[in-house]
Amino acid sequence: MRRTNDPSAPSKALFNWYPGHMARALREIKQKLKMVDIVLEIRDARVPMVSGNRNLNESLGQKRKLILLNKVNLADQELVAQWSKWFDEQGEPYLFVDCFDKPALKKVISMARKIVEQNRKECNPDYVETKTKLRMMIVGLPNTGKSTIINQLANRNATKVADKPGQTQIQQWINIENDIELMDTPGVMPPQIEKEEHGLWLSSIHAIPDDIAGEETTANFVLGHLLKIKSQAFLERYKLESFNLTNDEAFLKIATVRGCLKQKGLPDLDRVYKLLLAEFRKGDLGRTCFGAPPKAKA
Repeated sequence: MRRTNDPSAPSKALFNWYPGHMARALREIKQKLKMVDIVLEIRDARVPMVSGNRNLNESLGQKRKLILLNKVNLADQELVAQWSKWFDEQGEPYLFVDCFDKPALKKVISMARKIVEQNRKECNPDYVETKTKLRMMIVGLPNTGKSTIINQLANRNATKVADKPGQTQIQQWINIENDIELMDTPGVMPPQIEKEEHGLWLSSIHAIPDDIAGEETTANFVLGHLLKIKSQAFLERYKLESFNLTNDEAFLKIATVRGCLKQKGLPDLDRVYKLLLAEFRKGDLGRTCFGAPPKAKA
């Protein structure tokens, strides 16, 4: 990825991470759509639009879909409210969820059933509702929480969970209940991300591996964002006295406060970058969202 003097500044650039298994996975998703009643698309609530995948959605065609915006516990609540209003206006089924809130995830199954039954009635006016087997497919970008959601729904460790994008590389059927099956699929990125800013958003939430953009670039972007939105949790976490700091000044203060120092008291910036990204992704630096909902056309 091309670096800029100001990592927080939006710009146009190509930003690609599309391993071969993703292209294969997308082809297999298309082939197996006819086997399922509904698709659960997992997105990240901090990046509601950009964590979607237009290429993937085009592949779904007319298949019914339920968007699950995961990690809402890490997202800015004011912006979540704005996004909720926007999704309501689009008329597209969605739920904001926290993959660790097991009781709340029960809404996913009931809402999916409701959507499928409604579709059956629309296709066949004489359809009589019965409790038939529900077959779902789960799709989404890497590291958006698909595996954790599956394990919570299945009430067991049915699939591997890893804090590293691109771990799931095969499709598999998982029994959720006696009459519910779920097909897990590998995380699939768009073949190309045109805006460098969007690539940095996805790197910040770890949908893209850190070695693609580089931890220094992503950490600089996250730090600039936190200073810009004046995150109080960030200020308190690192005992900073003001938001009126350059990135270099802030990194130096963080290194001192957290003891990320080399010999002779020099800052160990590589450790600071890792620390900042890890704590941001856990939500220790405050709730945030990247990007606001599109404005309605006049």
